[in-house]
Amino acid sequence: MTYAVSKIKFYKNLFSKTVLELQKKNKILFLTTSNRWVGEKDAEQPKSTNLANKLAQILGDKAKIIEVDKLRIYTCEGNVSAGHGNNCGATEAVLKDKEKNPSGCHRCWASVNNPDDELWKISKELLNSDCVVFFGSVRWGQMNSIYQKLIERLTWLENRHSNLNENNILKNIEAGIIAVGHNWHGDEIIKTQRGVLDFFGFKVNKKLCWNWFYTKDAKDETGESYIKATATFNETFFQ
Repeated sequence: MTYAVSKIKFYKNLFSKTVLELQKKNKILFLTTSNRWVGEKDAEQPKSTNLANKLAQILGDKAKIIEVDKLRIYTCEGNVSAGHGNNCGATEAVLKDKEKNPSGCHRCWASVNNPDDELWKISKELLNSDCVVFFGSVRWGQMNSIYQKLIERLTWLENRHSNLNENNILKNIEAGIIAVGHNWHGDEIIKTQRGVLDFFGFKVNKKLCWNWFYTKDAKDETGESYIKATATFNETFFQ
């Protein structure tokens, strides 16, 4: 089953409600996590990134976009489950740079161990925002690997209150997630990631958590289907 006119109307309405909800916020951060090969002539933007760009255009100075795929972010070192104990986000892991870490809260061993790591560009903006929305693509029934790498690298934010018994510095920041997929598992992903963001300590806003998909036929993998999906996506959100 592919798209119907009623479904296009549904998503247009959902988008409008998202705008209205975001307009209530003051400082909004959009984190886009999908990607395309930049070397291609007339390289396109991912659908989820286009969606973030349109929302930012409507919201004006309220919103800032960071394209996570453009940053150098190292893989999480797994310090939560090390054999010698959970050392994620320990005070010894503080990033000692006032420009990169003005709040003094960025404490991640991977940032310390890799001087060219750019996670600080996200944490600096995140901790200065009152709302963050993650955008990304669905790939093989999960959020894409860039999103997952980012979430894993932000574990120190969750660990400081769940394990180190410190204050939850995310408690006043609203969070949402918008996923764009083709045909499989999108609703389940949103449910799971809402739970993840809740574990992190964000104020999860359900009105900012939703999934767009083209068809519910998990076996519809034809090239024609993907071309039609892009056209339908553009018709839904850009016409």
